[in-house]
Amino acid sequence: MTETRQLSTAVARRFLVLRHLLAPPRSLPAERESVLAVVDRLGSLQFDPLEVAGRNHDLVLLARIGGYRRDWTDHWLYEDRRLYETYNKSLSIVPVAELPWYRYVWDRMQARHEAGAFDDHAPLVEELLARIRDGGSLLPRDVGAREAIDWYWRPTNQVRAILEALAEVGTLGIARREGNLRVYDLMERLLPPEVLAERRPKEDQQAHRLLARYRGNGLLGASGNQELWVGGTGYAADRAAVRAKLMDEGRLVPVQVEGLRGERFVVAEDAGYLDAAEREIRQAASPGGKDPAVAFLAPLDPLCWDRDLLRRLFEFDYVWEVYVPAAKRRWGYYVLPVLYGDQLVGRIEPRLDRRAGTLRVAGLWWEPGFNPLDAPGFVAAFADALIAHRDFGDLTAISFPPGSRHRALATAVRGALEVRGSKPKPVGRCTRRSGGGSIARKPTRKEASDG
Repeated sequence: MTETRQLSTAVARRFLVLRHLLAPPRSLPAERESVLAVVDRLGSLQFDPLEVAGRNHDLVLLARIGGYRRDWTDHWLYEDRRLYETYNKSLSIVPVAELPWYRYVWDRMQARHEAGAFDDHAPLVEELLARIRDGGSLLPRDVGAREAIDWYWRPTNQVRAILEALAEVGTLGIARREGNLRVYDLMERLLPPEVLAERRPKEDQQAHRLLARYRGNGLLGASGNQELWVGGTGYAADRAAVRAKLMDEGRLVPVQVEGLRGERFVVAEDAGYLDAAEREIRQAASPGGKDPAVAFLAPLDPLCWDRDLLRRLFEFDYVWEVYVPAAKRRWGYYVLPVLYGDQLVGRIEPRLDRRAGTLRVAGLWWEPGFNPLDAPGFVAAFADALIAHRDFGDLTAISFPPGSRHRALATAVRGALEVRGSKPKPVGRCTRRSGGGSIARKPTRKEASDG
């Protein structure tokens, strides 16, 4: 039987930021191959179309890759096709090479739709498949509106619903996206035939999917919120049996974290990060041996999957309030945790205002006992994270919330930018009058010469 490894809370926190490629943030090279490196480490990235601060998977990658560009992921999804979209804990991006271990999702949905949507709307199914076979890839709107039907949680255009169902069973795939709109084509045209033909035993698929959850977060337990396990990992009893088998095979290692109830589990390949975390804590070294840096974590970042773990290990109570009525929100609509080193120190609500060319910080909240102006090195690290987010959005300025509460921090950030060679300046009378203020980036040589 595998011995349970004992971890202090400090080691557990350090382990998570190390294995999540966040020690320090944005340390992977500014190249599209880095996207594959992140997916290889985390297993999958949740896809969410909301783009207030950037789509969820883009924010996950932005926190880990220097100079990240969203078209790098699109390249692997829709051109080179090393990645594809499927359902694994909601809609996710996973490696094409792992498709045979995710076929269970298609098979399960096939059984559901054959006895439902495909039967009820058989003429439309044949019409849509014929259009795609003969005419190539298809946007739902190219067909024209049909009657709305009950579809999951709301009435949906019949064409859109049936195309989605055909994608859920693997008959269709996403050839590309226009904005967030899916353009469908036959899956056989999109992915290699040998990958589509490969079959894996159901038991192997179940083990792979369960292992993917532990691989994603890094420190899950045996239970927790149901959202951690949705998407085909089975009932609790099924998970227990599969987890025991994974431990017997040496693929999962049990650990006990100081102050946390029950065992947690680490994938075997991450054992080296446990060693590194213990060494760094023992030597009082900073994460990764680098100066602490700041990252804004996506709301569905794998590090944030287990909200209970965030509360108990990081003493950080995070609720993504995007679906909470405005009057009941404690923080804001699209608020991201602020990671500094291996601590969660606050929250930020950034918004990409492309019309104004500005990264707008709609709100900032710091944890009790944390003062951003008193923490050594924080202002410069915070400025770096803002710059990275601004440049990701192809924006030219950063604005802070109005009022006096954030004025001192905004001034300090401007100073940090000046040290970095950028010459910030206030932009827009509205933000200056309200006490907020904007920070513009220094124009490139080409932009300056273009006048």
